[in-house]
Amino acid sequence: MNYRYLLSNRLPFCLALLFLLAGCNGKEIHQETAYFMERSFPDLARTWDEGVPLGNATLGALVWQKENKLRFSLDRIDLWDLREMENLDFEKYDFDWVKEKWENNQYAQVQKQYDIPYDTLAGPSKIPGAALEFDISGLGEVESVSLDLQGAACVIRWKNGTTLKTFVHATEPMGWYRFENLKADLLPTIVPPPYVGTGSVKSTDPVSGQDLRRLGYPAGELLQNESTITYDQEGWDGFRYQVNTRWAKKGDQLDGNWSISSKRRMQEASVNASEVTEKAFAKGMDGYETDHLAWWDAFWKASAITLPDTLLQQQYYMDMYKLGSAARKGAPPISLQSVWTADNGKLPPWKGDFHHDLNTQLSYWPTYAGNHLDLEQGFLDWLKTHKPTFEKYTKDYFGVKGLNVPGVTTLDGDPMGGWIQYSFGPTVGAWLGHHFYLHWKYSMDREFLQKEAYPWIRDVAVFLNELSVAGEDGKRKLPMSSSPEIHDNSAKAWFDQMTNYDLALVRWTFATASELAMELGYSDEAAAWSVILDEWPHYATDETGLMVAPGERLMDSHRHFSHLLAIHPLSLVDISNGEGDQDIITHTIAHLDKIGTSYWTGYSFAWLGNLHARAGDGQGAAKALRDFASSFVLPNSFHVNGDQSGTGKSNFTYRPFTLEGNFAFAAGIQEMLIQSHTGVVRLFPAIPLDWQDLSFSTLRAQGAFLVSAIKTMGQVESVEITAEKGGKLFLENPFGSATFTCNKAYEMLGNELTLDLNVGEKVVFKRKR
Repeated sequence: MNYRYLLSNRLPFCLALLFLLAGCNGKEIHQETAYFMERSFPDLARTWDEGVPLGNATLGALVWQKENKLRFSLDRIDLWDLREMENLDFEKYDFDWVKEKWENNQYAQVQKQYDIPYDTLAGPSKIPGAALEFDISGLGEVESVSLDLQGAACVIRWKNGTTLKTFVHATEPMGWYRFENLKADLLPTIVPPPYVGTGSVKSTDPVSGQDLRRLGYPAGELLQNESTITYDQEGWDGFRYQVNTRWAKKGDQLDGNWSISSKRRMQEASVNASEVTEKAFAKGMDGYETDHLAWWDAFWKASAITLPDTLLQQQYYMDMYKLGSAARKGAPPISLQSVWTADNGKLPPWKGDFHHDLNTQLSYWPTYAGNHLDLEQGFLDWLKTHKPTFEKYTKDYFGVKGLNVPGVTTLDGDPMGGWIQYSFGPTVGAWLGHHFYLHWKYSMDREFLQKEAYPWIRDVAVFLNELSVAGEDGKRKLPMSSSPEIHDNSAKAWFDQMTNYDLALVRWTFATASELAMELGYSDEAAAWSVILDEWPHYATDETGLMVAPGERLMDSHRHFSHLLAIHPLSLVDISNGEGDQDIITHTIAHLDKIGTSYWTGYSFAWLGNLHARAGDGQGAAKALRDFASSFVLPNSFHVNGDQSGTGKSNFTYRPFTLEGNFAFAAGIQEMLIQSHTGVVRLFPAIPLDWQDLSFSTLRAQGAFLVSAIKTMGQVESVEITAEKGGKLFLENPFGSATFTCNKAYEMLGNELTLDLNVGEKVVFKRKR
């Protein structure tokens, strides 16, 4: 091998190769992957949504400049206005009532009851915290702004020699800031959100956000002492939150910290933000930074990738950084904007709520192959905690037993309404159940399977079975079916026959309930679920591939690929199933190409990347993901719905930011590198022909296998696989016709290798030269 050529022309890959050979040591990660572990900006952003993001899934900050002030937009994930939706009266207006109004061409009454209030009422909603500001007019011109991904810190340098380092602690409810070499006086101030003020208060749509004054809060209280500022704000129904900052100045250095605390009415005593900062100051910023860096070091050690495409690699690491900033065990799920609520005097886009018709689901896709099941656990724990709320909603609205989940919820899991085809959709709980299944398959945690995964999916199956009715063809169906967000919010969005979206989730639920029951030894239950599965129809298809519903193909460009769930992520229609499924997938993607992307949003391109990867099309996957990274993200890497490039990839050019597109992008990169959804581990299954040098370390496969692989000059050089839980490994031969060595005996049938591995055992394959 020409190592001089590698060093001079393939620096990013060479650095990563050194990192892999170093055994994922944290020091080597920091030193050898600096190429993509820092994001630099030419100056401070001038809008909140382009600020440098910092967070720990409970607290968040955006660092930017407003006029002549350095501004930290501070947020906490549980700052919520939890007033009840006035219109949610399931005793009078339940699923049967909706069906009656739809059948009698009176759907406007449904929209008035459930959809319009979501758009017009101010609450319930996520609310902002406050802003921390520093007057930097005396510091002069900024020299550089950077985000250190390895250490999760923002560093700003001014040309006069002043520097700022700030971070949100990885696990503790606090942030820190340190100015060094100060040449001018600089002290913080806290700026409350504009909950009160003069002027007209206009009602606006949920996308651009309603004026915060519509919430009706009283003015907060600001109290400032010599070295601390406290802001107390009263919200709805006795909810209160506190923001505090504390600082100390010594010579030309200013050290400070901040925190936000929240407390509901009748809640037991909790620690105030001022107590957090006071206690933390005794330990100091350096002590907390040590713990902070240790957490992020472990995060980056969990997995790593290198790609020959710089744009995709940088976007991937920014998105995985945001995953580490927005997901955590013990924290609520990733909402639309997570811990980065709008700082523009308005409520966040779509009230910053929890959308379960796509947004929360896509947000956790990269936790599986990315080897971050610990971060995904917070999502599952939240679903489990609020299961009684979901069961009550199921009984009250649908009038049957079992389990479903509102498609749009508050922090407490309560329904919020909106377009009810999706916010009250009958298969929301099924799609959420897919995450319980994936957690089981990637962890092989049998206790989790028995106590959480199977009970959730079983209860969803009970609900779907009770809700279903017999169709004219003798097959079962739902009384009404929909496909997010086909026909938006019109009466046409409901279908009398099963949409492929609902049908895929129904068929997946019964098939999976049977699979998991059999795994647990419940053979009678497994057989019963299989019988019910056979009572449902098959997917509607034609020459365009998967249709929306029988008699209706996708006719126009549309942002949501809901009708394609059977392909991805559910894997019910897959190229491994033979020529029939291959044709469906080929025709489906070709049809998407034909009708174009004019009404796509950013997440559509990220999802398309996953679809192409599942089809084995590396060129198509890379192109879709490049389109996303080049056109649908802001300079700080936040996904926005509209095309920001001016290249006409979409007619949507607006910029409300949500996070699911970022995480779907990261999952798309992982799908290009490793797939295991069929039970067979496939390495580099969707790689463009010109990607000759790439690698990954400890990506996770189903079966709880941790996999590392290196490819150089277009050839797989080595593969290492560790069986976390032991078991039988099925591996598609990654070496092609080349000969290879293995440190353990294996069987080979056709192109598939089979090995029996013990708990923790590692197997190593190397290509012979």
